[in-house]
Amino acid sequence: MTEDAGVKTTVTQRAIDEIKTRIAMGEFTPGQRLPTERDLAADLGLSRSSMREAIRALTVMGVLEARHGAGIYVTRLEPGDLLETFGVVAEISRGDTLLHLVQVRKILEPAAAAAAAARIDDEGLARLRAEMAAMERGGKAEEIVGHDMEFHRIITEAAGNPVLAAILGGLNSRTFRARVWRGYREEGVFARTYREHDAIYRALLDRDPDGARIAAAVHIGAVEDWARRQQQEEE
Repeated sequence: MTEDAGVKTTVTQRAIDEIKTRIAMGEFTPGQRLPTERDLAADLGLSRSSMREAIRALTVMGVLEARHGAGIYVTRLEPGDLLETFGVVAEISRGDTLLHLVQVRKILEPAAAAAAAARIDDEGLARLRAEMAAMERGGKAEEIVGHDMEFHRIITEAAGNPVLAAILGGLNSRTFRARVWRGYREEGVFARTYREHDAIYRALLDRDPDGARIAAAVHIGAVEDWARRQQQEEE
């Protein structure tokens, strides 16, 4: 990186930080249209090119959105939108990073299952049962994994914490292809996964937070073992 490029990156970061600060302080609110690029640049004493790069970066982060012909707006700032880039990291990760992401899931998912045990309603339980029945019927690996993903999404939704749901959603849906690949390569994985899901479901049905936490930890532990083997194969 040249000196000029380094200076430009620093100036762009200053613009990013300033816009985020104004959002955090309530000066710019969700859904609000920002001043024009020219006005923002003048307000902050920056070049328009630096401001343009800052807006582009914040758009990728899910903080801002460009509406064709209407200007730049602050997004709804929903957790799922803001954590979208985190999901991309999970999707493309391999080796150590993949293992570490699974270990994060092993920390968070049992907590979500325990919270869901105290909150999930009969409709949620029925939806879980329907996803399990679909998994039990079998089919293509992609279809079974899709029902697996929905099973976990229902649980994290029932936990009642949208930030937790967004993080776990990224860890689950963005590893879709990796789990499909695992299903093709590892004999008996779907039958074992079904048994692990059944243990989670029964704990939720019994409104047993500790049982749900343990069952979820056992389930993610099996995924962790697989990720560790993947890491070793790549070394």
